[in-house]
Amino acid sequence: MVQQKYLDKAEVLIEALPYIQRFNRKIIVIKYGGSAMLDEELKKKVVQDVVLLKLVGFKPIIVHGGGREISRWVGKVGMEPRFINGLRVTDADTMELVEMVLGKVNKELVALVQSLGVKAAGISGKDGGLLQVSRKLSGGEDIGYVGQVEQVNPKVLHDLLEKDFLPIVFPVGMDADFKTYNINADDAACAIAKSVNAEKLAFLTDIDGVYKNPKDPSTIIPELYVSEAQRLIEDGYIGGGMLPKLNNCIEAIQNGVSRVHILDGRIPHSVLLEIFTDKGAGTAILCEREAKYYHEKD
Repeated sequence: MVQQKYLDKAEVLIEALPYIQRFNRKIIVIKYGGSAMLDEELKKKVVQDVVLLKLVGFKPIIVHGGGREISRWVGKVGMEPRFINGLRVTDADTMELVEMVLGKVNKELVALVQSLGVKAAGISGKDGGLLQVSRKLSGGEDIGYVGQVEQVNPKVLHDLLEKDFLPIVFPVGMDADFKTYNINADDAACAIAKSVNAEKLAFLTDIDGVYKNPKDPSTIIPELYVSEAQRLIEDGYIGGGMLPKLNNCIEAIQNGVSRVHILDGRIPHSVLLEIFTDKGAGTAILCEREAKYYHEKD
C-alpha cells in the first residue's frame, strides 16, 4: 500500500500542473529583500524556489536590495546613516560603499544559484544601460545620489534569458552624465517588470500581505483587483511602507504585468506556495481581466 504522505506529494504536484502550463516560458520578476536576505537558511530556500521556477520552464529575473547590509557596513566604517522620508541620504562616499556592498551581495547570490546547477549572471543597472535615472528628491529635498528610474533598456536581460542565464540585478544606475545613483529596489523591480513585459512580479517582504486592518492579521486579503486596491488606498486603509509598495503594484499592472504578488519572505518557500498552489501565501493584485483563483477554489 502506498503511504498517504506520498499520495499527498503527488496531489501537490498535480495542483501545480496548471500553473506550470500557464507560465511556461513566461518572465517572472522577483524582488528579493527583507529578512529573507539576512537568514542563511531562508536565503537558500528563496534561491531553491527561483531555481525550481527556472528548471520547470519559467524565466525568472531576481532584483535584490541590501539596505540592512549597507547600513551594517556604513556603521563598520564609522559613517552615520541618514534617512529623509524613509530614503537613504547618499553622498559620494556612501554611494561608493552602496555599490561595493550590493556588488558583494549580488555575487553571493550568483554563487548560490550556480551551486544548484543553474547558470546565473549578476549585473547592475549600469550594465548595458539597463537603468537610466535622474536625481530623485524627497519632499523637495536633495538626498544625494538617489535615482529615479527614467528609462529601462531591457536588451541585456533578454539576451541573458535567451542564453539560458538567470539574471540577478542590483539597483544601481547612471544618469545622462554617467554618474552613479542608488535606486530603491522596489522601484527598480517594478520598472524592469514593465520593460520586459513580465507575466508576474513578486515582492518578498517582511509582512504576510495586504491587510484590511493592519492590526488584525486575520484581515489579510488574498487577492485584489487594481480597482479594489485603489479603493483601499483612497479609504485610508493603507499606510506606512505598504503604500509605496502597493502603488508600485498598481503601476506595474497598469503597464501590462498580469499579476503582482506581495509575499512574506520569512515563510520558507513562500514563492512556490504563492505561484504553484490554489490558495497561495500572500496577496495577489490582479488586472481586471484576470480570474480570482482563490475565490474560485474556496
